[in-house]
Amino acid sequence: MITIYVSEPIHPAVLNEIAAKAELLVGFGPNAVAYDNIADRVDAVMLRSEKFPAARINASPRLKVIARHGVGVDTVDVETATQQGIVVTYCPGGNSNAVAEHVFAMLLSLFRKINAGHENLVTGPWPKAKQHLVGEELSGRTMGIVGFGEIGKIACRIAKGFGMDVLVSDPFLNPENIAPYQAKLVGFDELLKQADVVSLHAPLTTSTKHLINSKTLATMRPNAYLVNTARSGLVDEEAVVTALANGQLGGAALDVIDAEQGTSPSVTFGGRAIADVPNLLVTPHVAGQTIQALLNVGTSAWQDIQAIFSGSA
Repeated sequence: MITIYVSEPIHPAVLNEIAAKAELLVGFGPNAVAYDNIADRVDAVMLRSEKFPAARINASPRLKVIARHGVGVDTVDVETATQQGIVVTYCPGGNSNAVAEHVFAMLLSLFRKINAGHENLVTGPWPKAKQHLVGEELSGRTMGIVGFGEIGKIACRIAKGFGMDVLVSDPFLNPENIAPYQAKLVGFDELLKQADVVSLHAPLTTSTKHLINSKTLATMRPNAYLVNTARSGLVDEEAVVTALANGQLGGAALDVIDAEQGTSPSVTFGGRAIADVPNLLVTPHVAGQTIQALLNVGTSAWQDIQAIFSGSA
């Protein structure tokens, strides 16, 4: 029987299946164990957002597979894993619909001032004047999608349903790839100049780190909106705070921020308390966290682990 470490909560059905077929160790809940205390016993790891650096890999002599419960492997030292003969897997597509829907959940909250309206009723009487709750419509606006993978494609489809025009920036595609989606392929700078909403769906690499910075923010249309459900490193948070404070950006909706990996009891964004940044909406990396997505991704990651140990991979 193999020993599997699951870092964070996953769909109960998948967790139960793992427990029935393997020795299960978890990094969460009342039975949580610290990985460093059991590293010498673990054959497989299933990770959500927890980082898995070289030190952990080197301390795991039995480890055969690191299965990412999600998209991308930037939280894993893939080079060290490869050197040690450890397979690293991930689950493309399993949470794509959930993430794309979350983009528009946040956009609508900002455009229609949903959170402000709710807070108004929580903290006081029914407002007699509602001018501060006058919103805007997505229809007729231009959405710029940076990175046209599975999530970007679904976001495009939803945007078209709202009556938006769609621009796409992706260095790996040509206009023929974009044509079936009734979108237009443009350069990144051109997208920033034309889009009312810029939604990031690119991987985090050396070339995309701080893709959104003071220079690129200055290129964006006045009062444009920024959405990031991809990786926090794509955004220079201090530059976004400045752009929101001076009204250059109309709003920012972010599901991923640098503070996720921090240990401070209070969450900040760009060095400021979230509540002190105007027109900022932040969710705690939950875009892909729906019941359907958790089942899809958990099942896929578990299948990857089984494939490695059965020799069918």
